[in-house]
Amino acid sequence: QVQLVESGGGLVQAGGSLRLSCAGSGWIFRINNMGWYRQAPGKQRELVATITSGGNTNYADSVKGRFTISRDNARNTVYLQMSNLKPEDTAVYYCNLDGLGQKITGIYEFTTWGQGTQVTVSS
Repeated sequence: QVQLVESGGGLVQAGGSLRLSCAGSGWIFRINNMGWYRQAPGKQRELVATITSGGNTNYADSVKGRFTISRDNARNTVYLQMSNLKPEDTAVYYCNLDGLGQKITGIYEFTTWGQGTQVTVSS
């Protein structure tokens, strides 16, 4: 079973920066897409940024030019560098990975979520 561990959230003032990390562990054969999503109180979970295995990235309009997603395939890890943070960025941030896992009986597809990390931006 593939598990994800997130880190890097916290409290920061508007204009500040944070870097989130999400590391996958377990019997991972290959990771395809990696992404970050967020959910603010009373709102639906929304896409923040994604990155494919080929390095192609996609960002929500609200974070373009401020956030950068990257990945380290050797460490099964995805990062989200957040700069010029705004109070409206306050949310719980979740990472998501999909790919292929490996077990005794063979290869299987998986998609899994991290436990979430709180990001709070004060004005």
